[in-house]
Amino acid sequence: MTTQTLRIGTRGSALALWQAEAVGSLLTRAHPDLRAHNVIFKTAGDRFLDRPLADLGGKGLFTRELEDALLAGEIDLAVHSLKDVPTSRPPGLVIGAIPKRGDVRDCIVTRALPEGGAPPLPESPGNVGTASLRRACLSLRRWPSARIEPIRGNVQTRLERVLSTEDARRCDVVVLAMAGLLRLELTDRKDMDFLPLNPEHWIPAVGQGALAIECRADNFAVRDRLKVLHHADSETCVLAERAFLRGVEGDCRVPVGAYATIDRERLRLRAFVGSPDGRDFIDATLFGDEPLALGESMAVSLLGAGGAEILRAVRAARS
Repeated sequence: MTTQTLRIGTRGSALALWQAEAVGSLLTRAHPDLRAHNVIFKTAGDRFLDRPLADLGGKGLFTRELEDALLAGEIDLAVHSLKDVPTSRPPGLVIGAIPKRGDVRDCIVTRALPEGGAPPLPESPGNVGTASLRRACLSLRRWPSARIEPIRGNVQTRLERVLSTEDARRCDVVVLAMAGLLRLELTDRKDMDFLPLNPEHWIPAVGQGALAIECRADNFAVRDRLKVLHHADSETCVLAERAFLRGVEGDCRVPVGAYATIDRERLRLRAFVGSPDGRDFIDATLFGDEPLALGESMAVSLLGAGGAEILRAVRAARS
Protein backbone atom coordinates (compact mmCIF):
# COMPACT_ATOMS: atom_id res chain seq x y z
CA MET A 1 0.00 0.00 0.00
CA THR A 2 1.39 3.38 -1.04
CA THR A 3 1.52 5.91 1.79
CA GLN A 4 0.51 9.52 1.10
CA THR A 5 1.78 12.34 3.31
CA LEU A 6 -0.81 14.90 4.34
CA ARG A 7 0.76 18.25 5.26
CA ILE A 8 -1.18 19.84 8.12
CA GLY A 9 -0.65 23.54 8.77
CA THR A 10 -0.83 24.64 12.38
CA ARG A 11 0.32 27.31 14.78
CA GLY A 12 3.08 26.35 17.19
CA SER A 13 1.37 26.71 20.57
CA ALA A 14 0.80 23.62 22.69
CA LEU A 15 -2.96 23.88 22.14
CA ALA A 16 -2.67 24.34 18.37
CA LEU A 17 -0.30 21.37 18.12
CA TRP A 18 -2.66 19.23 20.21
CA GLN A 19 -5.48 20.10 17.83
CA ALA A 20 -3.40 19.35 14.73
CA GLU A 21 -2.22 16.05 16.22
CA ALA A 22 -5.80 15.09 17.07
CA VAL A 23 -6.98 15.80 13.53
CA GLY A 24 -4.01 13.94 12.05
CA SER A 25 -4.63 10.95 14.29
CA LEU A 26 -8.31 10.76 13.34
CA LEU A 27 -7.48 11.02 9.65
CA THR A 28 -4.76 8.36 9.67
CA ARG A 29 -6.97 6.03 11.69
CA ALA A 30 -9.78 6.42 9.16
CA HIS A 31 -7.41 6.29 6.16
CA PRO A 32 -4.49 3.91 6.89
CA ASP A 33 -2.74 4.92 3.66
CA LEU A 34 -2.21 8.45 5.03
CA ARG A 35 0.67 9.80 7.06
CA ALA A 36 0.22 13.16 8.81
CA HIS A 37 3.02 15.72 8.94
CA ASN A 38 2.64 19.01 10.83
CA VAL A 39 3.96 22.23 9.28
CA ILE A 40 4.24 24.97 11.91
CA PHE A 41 3.58 28.66 11.24
CA LYS A 42 3.82 31.78 13.37
CA THR A 43 0.89 34.11 12.69
CA ALA A 44 0.52 37.84 13.26
CA GLY A 45 -1.49 37.09 16.39
CA ASP A 46 1.44 35.05 17.72
CA ARG A 47 4.11 37.61 16.90
CA PHE A 48 2.64 40.76 18.43
CA LEU A 49 1.87 39.70 22.00
CA ASP A 50 2.51 43.16 23.44
CA ARG A 51 -0.59 44.64 21.79
CA PRO A 52 -4.30 43.86 22.31
CA LEU A 53 -5.91 41.88 19.52
CA ALA A 54 -8.41 44.69 19.03
CA ASP A 55 -5.50 46.99 18.09
CA LEU A 56 -4.03 44.56 15.56
CA GLY A 57 -6.91 44.47 13.12
CA GLY A 58 -9.26 41.69 14.11
CA LYS A 59 -9.56 39.61 10.93
CA GLY A 60 -7.37 36.64 10.16
CA LEU A 61 -4.82 37.37 12.88
CA PHE A 62 -4.37 33.65 13.59
CA THR A 63 -5.22 32.26 10.15
CA ARG A 64 -3.80 34.39 7.33
CA GLU A 65 -0.34 32.81 7.16
CA LEU A 66 -1.83 29.33 7.05
CA GLU A 67 -4.30 30.34 4.37
CA ASP A 68 -1.52 31.85 2.26
CA ALA A 69 0.35 28.54 2.55
CA LEU A 70 -2.76 26.63 1.46
CA LEU A 71 -3.18 28.81 -1.61
CA ALA A 72 0.53 28.43 -2.43
CA GLY A 73 0.27 24.64 -2.21
CA GLU A 74 2.71 24.43 0.70
CA ILE A 75 0.24 22.53 2.91
CA ASP A 76 -2.80 20.34 2.22
CA LEU A 77 -5.02 21.49 5.08
CA ALA A 78 -4.97 23.85 8.05
CA VAL A 79 -6.41 23.26 11.51
CA HIS A 80 -7.86 26.35 13.20
CA SER A 81 -9.82 27.14 16.32
CA LEU A 82 -13.07 28.08 14.63
CA LYS A 83 -13.51 31.18 16.78
CA ASP A 84 -10.37 32.60 15.11
CA VAL A 85 -11.68 32.09 11.56
CA PRO A 86 -13.23 35.18 9.89
CA THR A 87 -16.76 34.73 8.57
CA SER A 88 -15.67 35.40 4.97
CA ARG A 89 -13.32 32.91 3.29
CA PRO A 90 -10.51 33.86 0.91
CA PRO A 91 -11.35 32.92 -2.69
CA GLY A 92 -10.22 29.37 -3.40
CA LEU A 93 -10.49 28.10 0.18
CA VAL A 94 -13.27 26.23 2.01
CA ILE A 95 -13.95 24.79 5.43
CA GLY A 96 -13.66 21.10 4.57
CA ALA A 97 -14.83 19.75 7.92
CA ILE A 98 -15.98 20.78 11.37
CA PRO A 99 -15.38 17.90 13.83
CA LYS A 100 -17.63 17.30 16.82
CA ARG A 101 -17.51 20.39 18.98
CA GLY A 102 -15.76 20.42 22.34
CA ASP A 103 -16.74 22.26 25.52
CA VAL A 104 -18.17 25.69 24.66
CA ARG A 105 -17.85 27.23 28.13
CA ASP A 106 -15.53 29.87 29.51
CA CYS A 107 -13.78 29.00 32.75
CA ILE A 108 -12.68 31.16 35.67
CA VAL A 109 -9.27 30.19 37.04
CA THR A 110 -8.08 31.31 40.48
CA ARG A 111 -5.39 30.36 42.94
CA ALA A 112 -6.48 27.19 44.78
CA LEU A 113 -8.27 27.65 48.08
CA PRO A 114 -6.20 26.40 51.03
CA GLU A 115 -9.11 24.40 52.42
CA GLY A 116 -9.88 22.78 49.06
CA GLY A 117 -13.41 21.92 47.97
CA ALA A 118 -15.45 23.30 45.09
CA PRO A 119 -14.51 26.93 44.40
CA PRO A 120 -17.27 29.53 44.65
CA LEU A 121 -17.65 32.31 42.11
CA PRO A 122 -15.30 35.08 43.32
CA GLU A 123 -17.17 37.90 45.04
CA SER A 124 -15.07 40.88 43.97
CA PRO A 125 -11.71 40.14 42.35
CA GLY A 126 -9.36 43.10 42.20
CA ASN A 127 -8.36 42.31 38.66
CA VAL A 128 -9.38 39.93 35.88
CA GLY A 129 -6.94 38.71 33.27
CA THR A 130 -8.29 38.65 29.72
CA ALA A 131 -7.52 40.31 26.40
CA SER A 132 -10.98 39.49 25.04
CA LEU A 133 -13.45 42.38 24.84
CA ARG A 134 -16.30 39.87 25.19
CA ARG A 135 -14.85 38.44 28.40
CA ALA A 136 -14.08 41.94 29.68
CA CYS A 137 -17.69 42.98 29.09
CA LEU A 138 -19.07 39.91 30.88
CA SER A 139 -16.55 40.25 33.72
CA LEU A 140 -17.40 43.88 34.38
CA ARG A 141 -21.11 43.09 34.34
CA ARG A 142 -20.44 40.55 37.08
CA TRP A 143 -17.78 42.56 38.95
CA PRO A 144 -18.20 46.29 38.12
CA SER A 145 -15.29 47.36 40.33
CA ALA A 146 -12.77 44.91 38.85
CA ARG A 147 -9.80 46.05 36.79
CA ILE A 148 -9.22 44.28 33.46
CA GLU A 149 -5.65 43.14 32.79
CA PRO A 150 -5.31 42.61 29.01
CA ILE A 151 -3.05 39.55 29.19
CA ARG A 152 -2.15 37.59 26.06
CA GLY A 153 -0.01 34.55 25.26
CA ASN A 154 -0.51 30.81 25.29
CA VAL A 155 -2.75 29.02 27.78
CA GLN A 156 0.05 28.13 30.19
CA THR A 157 1.43 31.68 30.20
CA ARG A 158 -1.96 33.12 31.10
CA LEU A 159 -2.58 30.49 33.76
CA GLU A 160 0.65 31.36 35.54
CA ARG A 161 -0.58 34.90 36.10
CA VAL A 162 -2.83 33.70 38.95
CA LEU A 163 0.23 32.24 40.72
CA SER A 164 2.64 35.12 40.16
CA THR A 165 4.43 36.40 43.25
CA GLU A 166 4.78 39.84 41.65
CA ASP A 167 1.89 42.12 42.54
CA ALA A 168 2.16 43.92 39.20
CA ARG A 169 1.74 40.65 37.28
CA ARG A 170 -0.64 38.67 39.45
CA CYS A 171 -4.28 38.32 38.43
CA ASP A 172 -6.95 37.36 40.94
CA VAL A 173 -8.95 35.74 38.15
CA VAL A 174 -8.06 34.61 34.63
CA VAL A 175 -10.80 33.73 32.15
CA LEU A 176 -10.00 31.04 29.58
CA ALA A 177 -11.82 28.66 27.24
CA MET A 178 -12.68 25.39 28.95
CA ALA A 179 -12.04 23.44 25.74
CA GLY A 180 -8.37 24.40 25.70
CA LEU A 181 -7.90 23.57 29.37
CA LEU A 182 -9.45 20.14 28.88
CA ARG A 183 -7.50 19.38 25.71
CA LEU A 184 -4.23 20.15 27.47
CA GLU A 185 -5.35 18.25 30.60
CA LEU A 186 -4.74 21.25 32.85
CA THR A 187 -7.84 21.13 35.04
CA ASP A 188 -6.28 18.55 37.39
CA ARG A 189 -3.73 21.05 38.67
CA LYS A 190 -3.85 21.26 42.47
CA ASP A 191 -2.49 24.80 42.73
CA MET A 192 -5.46 26.33 40.88
CA ASP A 193 -9.24 26.17 41.05
CA PHE A 194 -11.27 25.92 37.84
CA LEU A 195 -14.89 27.10 37.69
CA PRO A 196 -16.70 26.54 34.36
CA LEU A 197 -19.30 29.21 33.61
CA ASN A 198 -22.88 28.57 32.52
CA PRO A 199 -23.08 29.52 28.80
CA GLU A 200 -26.68 30.65 29.28
CA HIS A 201 -25.45 33.61 31.30
CA TRP A 202 -21.78 33.84 30.29
CA ILE A 203 -22.28 33.58 26.54
CA PRO A 204 -19.26 32.13 24.70
CA ALA A 205 -17.46 33.43 21.64
CA VAL A 206 -18.86 32.47 18.26
CA GLY A 207 -17.51 29.03 17.38
CA GLN A 208 -15.89 28.49 20.78
CA GLY A 209 -14.88 24.87 21.38
CA ALA A 210 -15.09 23.96 17.68
CA LEU A 211 -12.31 23.28 15.18
CA ALA A 212 -12.29 24.23 11.51
CA ILE A 213 -10.30 22.22 8.97
CA GLU A 214 -9.61 24.40 5.96
CA CYS A 215 -8.40 23.29 2.54
CA ARG A 216 -8.32 24.37 -1.09
CA ALA A 217 -11.69 24.36 -2.80
CA ASP A 218 -10.25 22.52 -5.80
CA ASN A 219 -8.49 19.82 -3.75
CA PHE A 220 -11.29 17.28 -4.01
CA ALA A 221 -9.10 14.41 -2.84
CA VAL A 222 -8.47 16.12 0.51
CA ARG A 223 -12.08 17.26 0.80
CA ASP A 224 -13.20 13.67 0.32
CA ARG A 225 -10.80 12.46 3.03
CA LEU A 226 -12.11 15.07 5.47
CA LYS A 227 -15.73 13.92 5.25
CA VAL A 228 -15.12 11.26 7.90
CA LEU A 229 -14.36 13.99 10.48
CA HIS A 230 -17.37 16.19 9.81
CA HIS A 231 -20.08 16.51 12.48
CA ALA A 232 -23.33 17.84 11.02
CA ASP A 233 -24.92 19.09 14.26
CA SER A 234 -21.78 21.02 15.22
CA GLU A 235 -21.75 22.63 11.77
CA THR A 236 -25.42 23.60 12.09
CA CYS A 237 -24.80 25.32 15.41
CA VAL A 238 -21.72 27.25 14.34
CA LEU A 239 -23.38 28.30 11.07
CA ALA A 240 -26.09 30.05 13.09
CA GLU A 241 -23.52 31.71 15.36
CA ARG A 242 -21.37 32.86 12.44
CA ALA A 243 -24.40 34.19 10.56
CA PHE A 244 -25.16 36.34 13.61
CA LEU A 245 -21.53 37.53 13.78
CA ARG A 246 -21.57 38.41 10.10
CA GLY A 247 -24.87 40.25 10.56
CA VAL A 248 -23.47 42.52 13.28
CA GLU A 249 -20.16 42.85 11.40
CA GLY A 250 -18.41 41.52 14.47
CA ASP A 251 -14.85 40.40 15.17
CA CYS A 252 -12.49 40.43 18.16
CA ARG A 253 -12.76 44.24 18.27
CA VAL A 254 -16.36 44.26 19.50
CA PRO A 255 -17.94 42.58 22.57
CA VAL A 256 -20.38 40.04 21.12
CA GLY A 257 -21.08 36.38 21.78
CA ALA A 258 -23.38 33.65 20.54
CA TYR A 259 -24.15 30.08 21.48
CA ALA A 260 -26.38 27.72 19.49
CA THR A 261 -27.78 24.34 20.53
CA ILE A 262 -30.19 21.87 18.99
CA ASP A 263 -33.19 21.57 21.30
CA ARG A 264 -35.73 18.87 20.38
CA GLU A 265 -34.67 19.08 16.74
CA ARG A 266 -35.10 22.86 16.72
CA LEU A 267 -32.19 25.24 16.65
CA ARG A 268 -31.86 27.56 19.63
CA LEU A 269 -29.58 30.61 19.49
CA ARG A 270 -28.54 32.75 22.43
CA ALA A 271 -26.53 35.92 21.72
CA PHE A 272 -25.53 39.31 23.10
CA VAL A 273 -24.07 42.66 22.15
CA GLY A 274 -22.37 44.74 24.84
CA SER A 275 -19.98 47.56 25.61
CA PRO A 276 -16.42 46.88 26.81
CA ASP A 277 -17.24 48.24 30.28
CA GLY A 278 -20.30 45.99 30.60
CA ARG A 279 -22.68 48.88 31.26
CA ASP A 280 -24.58 48.45 28.00
CA PHE A 281 -25.78 44.93 27.30
CA ILE A 282 -28.52 43.44 25.13
CA ASP A 283 -29.17 39.71 24.87
CA ALA A 284 -31.84 37.49 23.36
CA THR A 285 -32.80 33.89 22.67
CA LEU A 286 -34.40 32.85 19.38
CA PHE A 287 -35.52 29.54 17.89
CA GLY A 288 -35.55 28.51 14.24
CA ASP A 289 -35.13 25.71 11.75
CA GLU A 290 -32.52 27.10 9.37
CA PRO A 291 -29.16 28.21 10.82
CA LEU A 292 -28.32 31.07 8.47
CA ALA A 293 -31.79 32.59 8.72
CA LEU A 294 -31.76 32.24 12.51
CA GLY A 295 -28.38 33.94 12.86
CA GLU A 296 -29.41 36.77 10.57
CA SER A 297 -32.68 37.23 12.50
CA MET A 298 -30.75 37.43 15.76
CA ALA A 299 -28.47 40.11 14.31
CA VAL A 300 -31.44 42.16 13.13
CA SER A 301 -33.17 41.75 16.49
CA LEU A 302 -30.23 42.80 18.66
CA LEU A 303 -29.16 45.64 16.37
CA GLY A 304 -32.72 46.97 16.34
CA ALA A 305 -33.00 46.73 20.13
CA GLY A 306 -30.08 49.10 20.66
CA GLY A 307 -27.14 46.96 19.65
CA ALA A 308 -26.42 49.14 16.64
CA GLU A 309 -25.89 52.18 18.90
CA ILE A 310 -23.68 50.17 21.27
CA LEU A 311 -21.47 48.89 18.45
CA ARG A 312 -21.34 52.32 16.82
CA ALA A 313 -20.01 53.78 20.07
CA VAL A 314 -17.47 50.95 20.46
CA ARG A 315 -16.14 51.47 16.95
CA ALA A 316 -16.07 55.25 17.32
CA ALA A 317 -14.03 54.97 20.52
CA ARG A 318 -11.54 52.71 18.76
CA SER A 319 -11.05 54.89 15.67
